[in-house]
Amino acid sequence: MSFFHELAHQYIDGEWRTGSGSWDIIDFNPYSGEKLAAVTVATALEVDQAYRAAERAQQEWAATNPYERRAVLERALRITGERADEIAEAIIDELGGTRLRAAYEVRGASEVLHEAVRQSLRPTGRLLPAVSDGRENRLYRLPVGVIGVISAFNFPFLVGMKSVAPALALGNAVVVKPHQSAPVVGGGLIARIFEDAGLPAGLLNVLITDSAEIGDAFIEHPVPKVISFSGSDRVGRHIAATAAGFFKRTILELSGNSALVVLEDADIDYAVRAAVFSRFLYQGQVSMAANRILVDRSVAAEFTERFTAEVAALKSGDPRDPETRIGPVFNAFQADALTALVDRAVADGATALVRGRTRGNVVEPTVLTDLPDGSPLLTQEILGPVALLMTFDGEDEAVTIVNDSPYGLSGAVHTGDAERGVRFAQRIVSGMFHVNDSTVQDDPLVAFGGEKTSGMGRRNGEAVVEAFTTQKWMSIQHGRSVFPF
Repeated sequence: MSFFHELAHQYIDGEWRTGSGSWDIIDFNPYSGEKLAAVTVATALEVDQAYRAAERAQQEWAATNPYERRAVLERALRITGERADEIAEAIIDELGGTRLRAAYEVRGASEVLHEAVRQSLRPTGRLLPAVSDGRENRLYRLPVGVIGVISAFNFPFLVGMKSVAPALALGNAVVVKPHQSAPVVGGGLIARIFEDAGLPAGLLNVLITDSAEIGDAFIEHPVPKVISFSGSDRVGRHIAATAAGFFKRTILELSGNSALVVLEDADIDYAVRAAVFSRFLYQGQVSMAANRILVDRSVAAEFTERFTAEVAALKSGDPRDPETRIGPVFNAFQADALTALVDRAVADGATALVRGRTRGNVVEPTVLTDLPDGSPLLTQEILGPVALLMTFDGEDEAVTIVNDSPYGLSGAVHTGDAERGVRFAQRIVSGMFHVNDSTVQDDPLVAFGGEKTSGMGRRNGEAVVEAFTTQKWMSIQHGRSVFPF
């Protein structure tokens, strides 16, 4: 527990501090209910202090030799590897993640750091042709300055790193506001890694607080030029609207209602395994999770039998047990909401092929089918271990069903013909879609983000360079221009 008490603080200008607010955020273990730490919230004053520290430190950091920036990222990568077990334990304790899920997140964060090391030496400019004789056009790519990062509860270490690491690599400073349920994994851990890697003070700051205390101060503050947010579409709408009023750029990764589609020529055993992983990784608390599993009617009976057997065999309970696949959801409110959601669906006519119990915050898996037309479950995000099984007749109907959603984050299709899968994927309105694989995919080189209400902007690879830099045109006239007057 000393580990959590040590890192459950504000981190401002290189100092670990106690917030000046009048109340505490309590950090609980969602499985045992054990209190891990109490964090006195930061106020709007600390928001200003963090952003001002970042602003001061960023100018010198941007002017630092890129090889020096790269060295810091390399040390952060090495430290993350050395502390992988410690980080995984923190994920299990604070987030209720299983050991499998914790390893997945640590590995993903390490891959992001690998890419950030490379990004620190990215080209910083281009020479372009000019329409006038004697003129030289230079286009410089520069850091935007300071970036505000608001991370979600479900993969806070990975998602935090996806903004923090490239932002620092590209010469920016960062202020992070982790989710209240993940102050250590999403904030303190990241700060300690970079502190120990030798990152100069002020370049990375962590504020543990809540909008009930600071309102929109984190977004409205004049220093940050970009707000990078991961979370619900409801909150994302507010952030986008608020930031736009101050001419700030936003990168938004929001909710999802992804579908995994099984065509009649798919490898059924493989599709079943992909569907189980896609729906139930981290108790289904993943924006890319396959809320809806669509199966061609001609193979529906075979798929359903195998899928429900696999789901029913998933072990639920203590996330510390290496055999556990379904740990707790992140709090009691979510557990109660999921239980009520399933009860209501069954009352409205859905059939529960697998009906899990709720024990504390552990919600066992449920598989629902025969949902009535117009059921709100079909178009909403379900952050929990509840799968919706649907049938379709032919590809055209499958495409219609998949696209009948306000969201467009991820998805997958399974087929014996990969190019058929590509043609299917091209008809889906989403930021990401995968052929013969899981809906849950991430790659540090490939643009990550959604369409429709699943987000705006992209992270990873070239996309994150675009997100966290700006372009400046400078022209040099080596001869003499001819002016019309």
